Amino acid sequence: MSEQTKKLGEEVTKEVKNEPKTKKKTKKNELTVKANKKGRHVMPWLNFFKAIVVPFYWLVKPFRFYGPKKVKDGPCVYVCNHYGMFDPIYPAVTTSEGIHFIAKKELTKTPVIGWAMRKIKGIAANRDGNDLRVVMDSFKCLKNGEKIALFPEGTRNKIGAELLPFHHGAAMISIKTKAPIIPMMIYKKPRVFRMSHILIGEPFELTEYYDRKLTEEEMNEADEKIRQRMLDMRAQHREWLETKKKKGKKA
Repeated sequence: MSEQTKKLGEEVTKEVKNEPKTKKKTKKNELTVKANKKGRHVMPWLNFFKAIVVPFYWLVKPFRFYGPKKVKDGPCVYVCNHYGMFDPIYPAVTTSEGIHFIAKKELTKTPVIGWAMRKIKGIAANRDGNDLRVVMDSFKCLKNGEKIALFPEGTRNKIGAELLPFHHGAAMISIKTKAPIIPMMIYKKPRVFRMSHILIGEPFELTEYYDRKLTEEEMNEADEKIRQRMLDMRAQHREWLETKKKKGKKA
């Protein structure tokens, strides 16, 4: 972890401790979403976009989930690998609650995507991942009982690597808010008219790091645990597919 990232962690801890306890009145442009009578945080615009985009996307690039297909209500941190601009569809389909997607700032400056990001209350981030405002916005959403989703590779994987190096942030956000992580893995790059396998892991928490002042080494270790969990999901699925193929040949 760089000196800049270490400094970010220290600033985050200070901000959390100094966070005002009084609640402000919700504004129309407020980032967080008020819970409905059932205690669920719903984003009408996100549901609208899903109703329009998902059916057409599925016809062109069909996909199938493996693992828990529905994520329970309440705060969580989705962590997923990244191949294309439509990857947010996969976390979005697993819940009818809203999700605050963390995306690079450049996207928010484009006319259509920028408008859509504002409607679904997305969080704009610097490409280097060292952005205190993004971390604090994520804290605010999670503390309010909502979900966030991020793609820690920071950019699309165009080189065919198992996983690109992670930008720091996912582990820190999960640990500081004590929110469970939902690991997701797109098994292979989605292709036109080819069924994509989307792997969803069981939620898990980095409880061993809670309520502690973490060292640089421990924060790196926490990030690596998330990364390894995702790689293990892919390896297990690959093994399952190979076993299934062998059984099919014998039959």
